[in-house]
Amino acid sequence: MNQALKRKHFFRNLLIFLAIMGPGIITASVDNDAGGITTYSLAGAHFGFSLLWSLIPITIMLIIIQEISARMGIVTGKGFAELIRENFGLKVTFYAMLALLIANIGNTMAEFSGVAASMEIFGISKYVSVPIGAFFVWLLILKGNYKVIERVFLGASVVYVSYIISGVMANPPWAEVLRSTVVPTFSFDPHYMVMLMGIIGTTIAPWMQFYIQSSVVEKGLNIRSYKFTVLDVTVGGLVTGVVAFFTIAACAATLFTHGIRIETAKDAALALRPFAGNYCSALFAFGLFNASLFAASILPLATAYSICEAMGWELGVNKHFREASAFYILYALIIIIGAGATLMPNFPLITTMYLSQVLNGILLPFVLIFMLILVNNKNLMGRYTNSLAYNILSWSSAAVIIALTVLMLVTFVLPAIK
Repeated sequence: MNQALKRKHFFRNLLIFLAIMGPGIITASVDNDAGGITTYSLAGAHFGFSLLWSLIPITIMLIIIQEISARMGIVTGKGFAELIRENFGLKVTFYAMLALLIANIGNTMAEFSGVAASMEIFGISKYVSVPIGAFFVWLLILKGNYKVIERVFLGASVVYVSYIISGVMANPPWAEVLRSTVVPTFSFDPHYMVMLMGIIGTTIAPWMQFYIQSSVVEKGLNIRSYKFTVLDVTVGGLVTGVVAFFTIAACAATLFTHGIRIETAKDAALALRPFAGNYCSALFAFGLFNASLFAASILPLATAYSICEAMGWELGVNKHFREASAFYILYALIIIIGAGATLMPNFPLITTMYLSQVLNGILLPFVLIFMLILVNNKNLMGRYTNSLAYNILSWSSAAVIIALTVLMLVTFVLPAIK
């Protein structure tokens, strides 16, 4: 009887989780976008397995930060931008949203560039792939409702398995991979430091905290579903870490071993062919296409959510256009600008990507500080504020990220000024 009850309880919880899952897995998965895959590819190709150890603490930090954002959405029923406006004032919110808008437009350009680059590997011109991709992501949001859109996004999350397969097909020396994963090998070499900061920056992006909280609110999750939401966030963070792990391992086992230097994820996909075979290369390229198109859907959506929350405008994919016209117009404009820039001849895409990452770096410390102040506000969170142990862990994580972000900005910006 006890066994029967346990099975019944297990299947009941499983069904609840399947109904609730989405925001955490989707948000974390999108983090492995064109910029993320490029960063992990460069890390493996240029530094071998030496940065694999960093994925464990980075994944833990990602889960902690995403859990806090999801918890705030569940308890308050409000998005992150709305809470910032209510607690820090309109002026602070305006500048934060302006920085987020500019950074995310740059990021969206990068995603459509990833769509173009990945499809060119298969012989499809960017003048075909980018307009079709832009139309698809626009139509998905315009015609879909939250449930349909979430299922599409969850389906896209599954496609990241292509990077796991690529990593296995590259046949890395697993004993060395395991050792590099559990034994840190830190270096003060400036290039190594910059790459470490790049991995952190691409894994924990400012827009993610806005999107997951808005997504939790729109899905209507409440405190009864909290433990399942934590599981959703944890699974999402672990999947992100696993995809990063196999991407680095694949490039380290092939490109680094043979001294191949690359600049983009497209270069990595093409360079894999002679060492890991056509199938591995094609899977890597297809993964890049999926990651880019997936993020090209989410980034404009996250931006539209945030700005409309901050301004007090109607928003949400469950609303009709006439109910939330500003939300849909803003979403469409970001897609048009992002895709249009990619199609322009001689557009300075690399510079734009660089500047968007600088803005991400500037915005991230403020986002983390706002988030930790808000989650510890008893008037907002009641008994769901952080515990002392969780505060120590979360503030320490934030301090490390902020310090590395500042170092990244100093490393990149000061030489550029000089």
